[in-house]
Amino acid sequence: MDLIRGDLGQAALIDLALLLAPITLGLTTVALGVDPAWVWPWVLLPPLLRYPWLLIRLALLIQRRHRLAPPFPLGLWGEVYRGIARYQQRGRKSRRRQIRFSRRFREAANALPDALVILDKHHRVEWANPAASKLMNIRWPEDDHRPLTEILKQPEILPFIEAGEYMRPLDIAPEHNRAIMLSLRITPFGERKKQRLVVGRDITKIYHLNMIRRDFVANASHELRTPLTVIAGFLETLLDASDTPLQHRRPLTLMRNQTDRMCSIIEDLLTLSRLEMSERPEEQETVDVPDELHLILQEAQTLSQGRHIFETRIDEDLLLLGSSPELRSAFSNLIFNAVKHTPEGTHIRILWQHDIDGVEFSVTDDGPGIPSEHLPRLTERFYRVDRARSRESGGTGLGLAIVKHVLNRHDGRLRITSELGRGSRFICRFPANRALIRDDRESVRVDEIRIHASSLRP
Repeated sequence: MDLIRGDLGQAALIDLALLLAPITLGLTTVALGVDPAWVWPWVLLPPLLRYPWLLIRLALLIQRRHRLAPPFPLGLWGEVYRGIARYQQRGRKSRRRQIRFSRRFREAANALPDALVILDKHHRVEWANPAASKLMNIRWPEDDHRPLTEILKQPEILPFIEAGEYMRPLDIAPEHNRAIMLSLRITPFGERKKQRLVVGRDITKIYHLNMIRRDFVANASHELRTPLTVIAGFLETLLDASDTPLQHRRPLTLMRNQTDRMCSIIEDLLTLSRLEMSERPEEQETVDVPDELHLILQEAQTLSQGRHIFETRIDEDLLLLGSSPELRSAFSNLIFNAVKHTPEGTHIRILWQHDIDGVEFSVTDDGPGIPSEHLPRLTERFYRVDRARSRESGGTGLGLAIVKHVLNRHDGRLRITSELGRGSRFICRFPANRALIRDDRESVRVDEIRIHASSLRP
């Protein structure tokens, strides 16, 4: 019953009528006395040949990619023709939409001031917008299927592409125009993420502004350090003098404290300037992180004066490849911050361990926590959550900026989580290829860290 209710049922009835009509005509003709041998071939042959003819005609139209248009045959074959025509119409609309979208995408990509380059799985150029010609010397389609490393010949490009770690951009000065500075970002692209989308941005102005700022900070800090050292020396002499009047000691003490604070800020600014000079430490060695942490913990306990509870979980055999002064500065900043910015009775947990994803150093406290709106800006210079409290504790506002720069120079990442009333956690992640395991612990003295790479196994 359901079959004959719709258009398909009506088509079936038409086909049945087309079949019964010649049979009825044949029976009538035979009843009138005509010889059946002549009647039935002429009566039944047309409806029997109709179906193969319509099938062959449809196959030829599809093979030749002709558009199916009315009038359509009667019956079920008409529904088949009509259905295929609808699919063809949908396909044409979809192709028109794709063409419009592709045209708009190309217009937008061509209008961008940034260079856009699509690479195949072999790092060869598949497409590039006009800006790539000026910024990256890639002309499309002239450079179609040329390897990117043949056009941009900087030696750091190939390791950057093959490493697959695209969290940070690569800044280069292209050989075809040394006057500009390019920031290259790469992201997986296309089916199965085998292609690569390269975005090149001209950061020449920003680069020069950063250079000017860095030089100014370094020069100003150097110039300020000498007079501050002289002032601090005279203040110390006046405070140590026995003939200094009592009413002068309090202002002299305040002056010395502020001078010490200014000296700390200048030292941190100089440290940041040194870290910004290059992306990698000039000398990398095997750093005995457990021993460094024990020394930092002794200083932190002295700073705390018994007001905090320290808990440690340190892998004594886990070492790290890097710069010892820089890592010591980063780790001490995080631990000292936990002491300075948490109230008495706070539990501070220090973790140093190795897992399947790499190496982790973390400092966790159960203090008051940090509001979520401040977390994205904590690593900015001079940014403070509570300015008055930070000044009282002697903070410079540069500690986390130093931590971030040190981690970047060691291929690490800093992650900060916090919840009000529950505490905060500062996590430093290092890649597994920087981890080293101590073979013979007895051969290493705690107070003398001179471990050679030959005595370690990765």
